Amino acid sequence: MMFLSQSQAPSSFPSFYRTIIFSLFVVLYCQENNEAALVLPNNETIPAIFVFGDSIVDPGNNNNLKTIAKSNFLPYGRDFKAGPTGRFSNGKVPSDILAKEFGIKELVPAYLDPNLKLQDLLTGVSFASGAAGYDPITAQLANVLSMSDQLELFKEYITKIRSAVGEEKAATIISKGIYIVCCGSNDVSNTYFRTPIRRTHYDINSYSDFTASYASKFLQELYGIGARRIGLVGLPPIGCVPSQRTMGGGKNRDCYDDENQLASLCNAKLSSVIDHLKTVLTFPGTKLIFLDIYYPLLSLIQNPAKFGFEVTMKGCCGTGLIEASIFCNPLSIPQTCKDVSKYVFWDGYHPSEKAYEILTPIIVEGFRI
Repeated sequence: MMFLSQSQAPSSFPSFYRTIIFSLFVVLYCQENNEAALVLPNNETIPAIFVFGDSIVDPGNNNNLKTIAKSNFLPYGRDFKAGPTGRFSNGKVPSDILAKEFGIKELVPAYLDPNLKLQDLLTGVSFASGAAGYDPITAQLANVLSMSDQLELFKEYITKIRSAVGEEKAATIISKGIYIVCCGSNDVSNTYFRTPIRRTHYDINSYSDFTASYASKFLQELYGIGARRIGLVGLPPIGCVPSQRTMGGGKNRDCYDDENQLASLCNAKLSSVIDHLKTVLTFPGTKLIFLDIYYPLLSLIQNPAKFGFEVTMKGCCGTGLIEASIFCNPLSIPQTCKDVSKYVFWDGYHPSEKAYEILTPIIVEGFRI
């Protein structure tokens, strides 16, 4: 989302399309053979899924934060069985789809959900916070949970499950679980191009280095806590989402090329981070994967009919030109589209559930080639 809050707390802003995470984890566990994608080597089951990042995979951690990066109200969740939950979608988010695909559970709950049960904890939760970024300032601008905050919550989580099920079972859950890290778009759209804070000190090349260094630090800390199977999702063509077209695409609302250029640079740097970490993080069972989702999403935007879509330049919510988060609200309902299945984007920043579900098998299949 592209809305900045006047806050005063740690945090971050939404990053983009990570639906494609399946492929990532297909490879995590199957890249050395052609066995079924949902089984670990030696036919081990996947005990849990852990999610870090931004609004693409935030199921409601922001609900009780003092931030405008929220979505626990209609029309969000209008196609979700539980209604609005804080997911930035009309329905499920990618982490939910992935958890079901791996046979773990139907939905990945927010760690900060006050109604969590022990079984929810044992099978994994999301620590993601809408509006988060690798750049620490991104979170501060939005007053949401920073990536460092999310790691601290994960440490708290580990303490809870050790107390509940003991050291040995907790260690198995942590080491055999899947880890999704989905972040970075808000650094581009909210921090770099929407404020002068970083542009006065960094050009786009050096800023991509800067954010990649924070991503590397996060991954190493996550690994140090016990994570072994980690998928890092790259940035999408963020300049082509409806709100960014409106804000930077001129009168024709073309893709905002400067944002896409920075997103591409960030992807190159993040891919290099993974390549480097593979050489130094070498405990048995370690899998580190970078998943570049830039071009699969761009293909969907450029060839909508091929995927059953009709509308790519506007979101379904409200006018579809800019609304996201608190600006996609009950007052937007009269203008909100009736048939979201025709839309690639649910709001001005986030894809629709259908787009997530279409992108996933495309990428999975790409990894099988």
